[in-house]
Amino acid sequence: MKLDDLINHSSEWLKGSGPNSDIVISSRIRLARNLDKIPFPHWGNKKQSEGVLNAITEAIGKVDSLKPSTTFQMAGLDSVDKQFLIERHLMSYEHGQRADSKAVTIDDEEIISIMLNEEDHIRMQVMQSGFNLFEAWNIINKLDDCLAKELKFYFLADCVYLTACPTNTGTAMRGSVMLHLPALVMTTQINRVLAAIAKLSFTTRGLYGEGTQATGNFFQVSNQVSLGLSEDDIIENINGLIRQIIEQEGQARETMLSRNRAVLEDRINRSFGILKSAHIITSQETIELLSMVRLGCDLGMIKDLNRRTINELFITIQPAHLQKIENKKLSTQERDVKRAELIRNKLKI
Repeated sequence: MKLDDLINHSSEWLKGSGPNSDIVISSRIRLARNLDKIPFPHWGNKKQSEGVLNAITEAIGKVDSLKPSTTFQMAGLDSVDKQFLIERHLMSYEHGQRADSKAVTIDDEEIISIMLNEEDHIRMQVMQSGFNLFEAWNIINKLDDCLAKELKFYFLADCVYLTACPTNTGTAMRGSVMLHLPALVMTTQINRVLAAIAKLSFTTRGLYGEGTQATGNFFQVSNQVSLGLSEDDIIENINGLIRQIIEQEGQARETMLSRNRAVLEDRINRSFGILKSAHIITSQETIELLSMVRLGCDLGMIKDLNRRTINELFITIQPAHLQKIENKKLSTQERDVKRAELIRNKLKI
């Protein structure tokens, strides 16, 4: 598989077919692992980093669940390629900052991705559509077991995995759920919800995870603590919290429909109208408008437009994707023009 082949491929988590997918965009489980008696990537020298990269790459080649898959060396990617992978949620921004002895392995369905020599020697993740953390855990747990047969991981008694960042030490697992919460935002309840999440030792980030702010009414909720808890405990804790948020968002939507239906319909259809007719549009404005259109589809106010199309647009309207589609670098204004054209073509119904 070539990197450009991903342009015409829809990631599993964008399909909008998982449980509670009207509110939950995706579920993700990430595990961090380090090789025994070898310095963490930021402390190791070039020879050690290359040795880690070769050892992990060889081990990955023996894992059946990663066939077929492709490994991309960071040194062989340009800035647009790296941003493209970030936009598809296949690697972190930090992973692309230094190219030496770094790589990312992606399975052909884009369910599994593994960063090699990021903050830890291995950062593996599994993403699923909708509210589906346990399925993501089942997949990544089997992957972890397969890699553990080929590699000796750095851990203490009782399976306490040691990581470069102390907050990940323990299970070294991060569970994340991406939520679309427009009703809680519009009814001004979101700050209360976010404050409650923080008190429960969970963290909230934006569409692209750590270091990003919430835009387009999207919020990524994940655990902060992994030490002293089992993987099942962490998932149950996240699931319990997410169920409450789903219920609150659902109630907020019902309240808006009963009290302000005309106002809601107007805002949704204005957003849809702008997207169908605009000839220049920024990514920020697009995300905000698509959020309202997605809500309209979920509430049955917009017909003949499926959730998958909208989910895919959130990714394809991003800068690197537009440049990949055009097969050339574009200025900011050129991207805004191309973005509007792409949206108009996708929303023809």
